[in-house]
Amino acid sequence: MEELIEILEDIQPDIDYENCEDLIDGHHLDSLSILSLVAELEDAFDITIPAIEIIPANFNSAKSMMKMIERLQEEG
Repeated sequence: MEELIEILEDIQPDIDYENCEDLIDGHHLDSLSILSLVAELEDAFDITIPAIEIIPANFNSAKSMMKMIERLQEEG
């Protein structure tokens, strides 16, 4: 989770990622940030995030992103 938070802070530093639950719905992250984030997550966690996974439910919070990452790692 720490690595995920570091990646998020590099992309958009002014957000409390530990507690924010509306990163997408609250417009904290824009589409360009999401594209950067997807690329960073794929590199950092050795996963591929298919387009079908790029939905608000998977990116609204650091916790939901971590769940998606772990699930994609398991599916490998």
